Amino acid sequence: MREGLRGLIEVEPDMELAGEAESGEQGVEMALKLRRDVILMDLVMPGMDGVVALGKIKSEWEEARILVLTSFLENDQVFPAIESGALGYLLKDTKPEELLTSIRGVYNGETMLHPSIAKKIMDRIQEPAENEKPNGQELTQREMDVLLLLAHGDGDRDIAEKLIVSESTVHFHVGNILSKLHLANRTQAALYAIGEGLVKPDKD
Repeated sequence: MREGLRGLIEVEPDMELAGEAESGEQGVEMALKLRRDVILMDLVMPGMDGVVALGKIKSEWEEARILVLTSFLENDQVFPAIESGALGYLLKDTKPEELLTSIRGVYNGETMLHPSIAKKIMDRIQEPAENEKPNGQELTQREMDVLLLLAHGDGDRDIAEKLIVSESTVHFHVGNILSKLHLANRTQAALYAIGEGLVKPDKD
């Protein structure tokens, strides 16, 4: 699998393969040492599993952009990975061109999900909470603007340019959105907006 990915990435003129890891422990060590643009990670590896490794990377390097590429659709794999901060989650049957598009998307801060994964997350988000409204506090108009752009797949840089604000301001608004909606990350925020009918999902 790694040989195939290496061959796919190395021929792309805008991509460079920085390194490969053979275990979860090595993956964490290399990710924190190299600090490259995108980390492509499986969830099942020798030693430390991918969910634990992902959490360790994000705990020490919050800005890490991680794209999960795995065979697993089980909820106990999908949701911990997303909640730990993975920006993308693809299955290993993803077409090569779609994988390359997703790598570029994660590099730009976009959420990239296999359709089966997106449906799982939307179903989870739409489950009614027992004692709490899912929308929590009301969003401001600016927060709603940011949420809608998130749902369209825009990264922080694109949102900042479209709203004519700084990226740090976008980070601030995203934090407020997650807090008010009681969501774990921007992936859930984007899917929440789609699930609530605020935007329509792309038909590609």
